[in-house]
Amino acid sequence: MPTPSAPPEPPDPLAVARFAHDVVRTAPWLDDAKPVVVAVSGGSDSLALLALAHAHWGPVRCLAATVDHGLRSASAQEALTVARLCATLGIGHAILIGPLPDRAAGTANVSQRARTLRYDRLMAHASAVGAAAVLTAHHADDQLETLVMRLNRGSGLAGLSGIRAVNGNVVRPLLGWTRAELAVITRDCGLRPVDDPANADDRYDRARLRKVLATTSLFDVAAVARSVAALGEAEAALDAVATTRCAELPGDGTVTPLDLDLRDLPVDLIRRISLRCVARLDPAARPRRSTIERLGRLQPGEKLSIGDVVVAFERVPVDGSGEVFWPIYRFALAPARRPTRNAAHN
Repeated sequence: MPTPSAPPEPPDPLAVARFAHDVVRTAPWLDDAKPVVVAVSGGSDSLALLALAHAHWGPVRCLAATVDHGLRSASAQEALTVARLCATLGIGHAILIGPLPDRAAGTANVSQRARTLRYDRLMAHASAVGAAAVLTAHHADDQLETLVMRLNRGSGLAGLSGIRAVNGNVVRPLLGWTRAELAVITRDCGLRPVDDPANADDRYDRARLRKVLATTSLFDVAAVARSVAALGEAEAALDAVATTRCAELPGDGTVTPLDLDLRDLPVDLIRRISLRCVARLDPAARPRRSTIERLGRLQPGEKLSIGDVVVAFERVPVDGSGEVFWPIYRFALAPARRPTRNAAHN
C-alpha cells in the first residue's frame, strides 16, 4: 500500500446510497450527531468501508483507527500508511497498540488472541472519543466462510447465525456486500490495499477454506448471507421468548429452588430458559457444551450440576392422591461443601 499523496476518488454515488440504506436498516441509531470509528486494517474490505463511511458521514463524524498487533514486521508501516491516507481525507485517525493477550477465551490460538486485543483497543478508543459505534468491514463472503466452519463444528442455532450485524457497539453494515463488490469500490477510488499474508496461510482454517470456496461456484454468497440473517432473526426470537418466560419467575428470580413447568417446550427453549435460571443463581457458572446439550433432554429423576447449581427434572405430585404428577425443572443451589478436617484446622 503506497503512501498516498492526494485524496482518493469518492465512491460511486449509487454505492454510497446503498451504504446509507444499509446503515439505517442495520443500526438506525447511528444517525445521531455522534461520530463513528471505522476499523481500518489497510486491506481492500476495510478501505472500501472507509471510503463509503467518509462519503456518507463526512470527515467530522467519520473517524478511523488501525490496530497494530505487532505480529508482522510490516504492520507498523502499514498502519502509518493508513494514517496518511486518512490525513488526505481530513479523517481523524489513531494507531492502537498493546500487548497480545497470553490467552483468550480459553485458547492460546493466535488469531483469537489478536481478535481480543483488536476489539479491546477499538472499543476503548471509541469510548475515549465519544463515538457511537465501531464499524468493521465484515461482508457476505465472511458470513459464508463462518457458516461453513461452524457447520463443520456442529454448531447450534446461535453459531449458525453467523457474524452479527450489531453486537453491542460494534456495527457491521457490509454483511450484504460481497468481497468482489468491495474490491470494485477500492479499485475505483484508486486505493491500493495491503495484502496480508495470513489470508493465504494454510496454517489457518479460514485461509484454507477460502481457497476451497474460491474453486467452486456452487454457493450464492448473497443468498447465503440472507439465510444467515434469517437464522439470526430466529435466534433473536427464541431469546426473546426465553427472556419473557424468565421474567415471570417469582420474586427477583434468585429465590431457590426455582420450579419451572417446561412441558411441551422445544428442546432449544428449555436450554435457553435453563441457562438463564442457572445464571441467576450462579452468575459465575460456565457450563460446558456437553452439559448445555444435556439440559434440554433430562429424563425424570435425572439431575446435573452446573457451577453451584443443581438442575433436576422431577415429578411433583399435583394433589395428595399420589397418582397425578407435574413434571418440572428444579434449579437449586448446591449444598455448601463441608470443609475437610485439615482445612478446618488451618
